[in-house]
Amino acid sequence: MAKSKSVNSNSTMKNFEERLTHLEDLGEKIRRPDIPLDDALKAFEEGIQLAKALEKDLEKVESRIEILMNESEADAGESPELTLFDDV
Repeated sequence: MAKSKSVNSNSTMKNFEERLTHLEDLGEKIRRPDIPLDDALKAFEEGIQLAKALEKDLEKVESRIEILMNESEADAGESPELTLFDDV
């Protein structure tokens, strides 16, 4: 079962990296001097939505890291819930 979580985490991180690369591409597109204003606005709107989604994903990662760092403090009988990007 740990293997499937690892595979899922790897694909999740790859998806995150792909979306981050897309956000960077949108930023480059907006900076081009030859882009029509309407296209720039659409790219900007998409970038804002993507940035907000990525920020939420980073907050989930930070929470997971906190859980892992505090795991030694947890009771031996308790198993912390480590879900990453479940609702993505």
